[in-house]
Amino acid sequence: MLILQRTLQKEVSLWGSGLHTGKECMITFKPAPVNYGYRFVRTDIDDSPEIPALIENVVDVLRGTTIGLNGVKVHTTEHVLGALYGLQIDNCRIEISGPEPPVMDGSSHPFAAALIEAGFKEQDEPKNYLVIDETIEYHDANNSVDIVALPLDSFRITVMVDYKNPALGSQHSGLFDLDKEFVKEFSSSRTFCFLSEVEALANQGIIKGGDVDNAIVIIDKTMCEQELSDLGKKLGIESKNLVLGDNGILNNRELRFKNEPARHKLLDLLGDIALLGMPLKAQVLAARPGHASNVEFVKQLKKYVDRNKLARQFQHEKKAGVIFDINAIQQILPHRYPFLLIDKIIEFKLDEKIVSIKNVTINEPFFQGHFPGNPIMPGVLILEAMAQTGGIMMLNGNDNIKESVVLFMGIDKARFRKPVLPGDTLVIEAILTNKRRNICQFDAKAYVRGELVCEASLMATVAPKSK
Repeated sequence: MLILQRTLQKEVSLWGSGLHTGKECMITFKPAPVNYGYRFVRTDIDDSPEIPALIENVVDVLRGTTIGLNGVKVHTTEHVLGALYGLQIDNCRIEISGPEPPVMDGSSHPFAAALIEAGFKEQDEPKNYLVIDETIEYHDANNSVDIVALPLDSFRITVMVDYKNPALGSQHSGLFDLDKEFVKEFSSSRTFCFLSEVEALANQGIIKGGDVDNAIVIIDKTMCEQELSDLGKKLGIESKNLVLGDNGILNNRELRFKNEPARHKLLDLLGDIALLGMPLKAQVLAARPGHASNVEFVKQLKKYVDRNKLARQFQHEKKAGVIFDINAIQQILPHRYPFLLIDKIIEFKLDEKIVSIKNVTINEPFFQGHFPGNPIMPGVLILEAMAQTGGIMMLNGNDNIKESVVLFMGIDKARFRKPVLPGDTLVIEAILTNKRRNICQFDAKAYVRGELVCEASLMATVAPKSK
């Protein structure tokens, strides 16, 4: 069934102060055209600069996800984006009169409620889902973080947290249906932190808008009345008495859900996944996630999107074990007979690695002269096949591929180990070692029946075709 993009029926506004900056601002959600995505607009700055909510615009992940462009930033975007993503809104202009959305009650619910009040409008373009067909993983062994996306023709997400604190323990939560569960079960889960963190952050002046009413503070240390009073002054809430709760939470605040911290981590992850710029179909499993790991995971998803950009554009027929067949390659590379020297691409990891196949037959024109009676593939043509392989890796994701060409800049450490003969199948592996703007270096190796026959380090650049 074709599912159409969604925006708002009308605009809606909220007012409040930011959690970290403490600055008051108004946030206004407005309808937006198809394929607009989410864009924050700083109306407090001359010319109202826009910042698309995309992973490449993330500039900081300290205590929240901050996006920025050309020196202009918006802090703590995750609760706003979590509400938009959870309600499956695809296009929205988010005007904000300050550097940070209002924290409200520390959850996404006030934003979600306002968006629901504004109403939804279906648009005349289908949603552009990211549907994965392989496992995508992010692991951080130092912080015991694991996030995995598994192929699934719908969206599910499960989160586990374990802070080894009596008030929290080990918690997990799962969302299996955005339509039925997001608003009721997840949008109202509030941000949380530990008392020791609050003290440290208050000393640094990082949570100027922090309050016991917009965050759950979990007690992980003892403090006397004077210390609690001093903390209240630093937070600007000396009018409120702070007490160590006997339920493990500052001021004995009640949780909205028994596993509210785990649900909020899931909400944060939703908000960070929104930075992908398209809805995701996958089963996401996350252990001990945080904004830094969420962003790295979304970067892995973005690499998958970019790696398959050419495949979606040129490889119209899906074939087992083939990323690009010869028809797709001919649309990507400008080379033609007798100088197109690769037959298919069988493996591709964007900005990392690519593997091609070249079937060497006696019909190759160069065998007529190299050498009569003793046909051997010229080493320079093996290098050319390596270069064409690396060229596809460099061109992938290039918006002007038809007007671009990959040019050699250098060859180093070329070694020819064994002759390549008619009937051989060359397996060429190119691994990217350095990338600066439009200049790339990659190490390439060619194998026949698992034996190394040639290797070299190549440098190339992407340049516009001459008119």
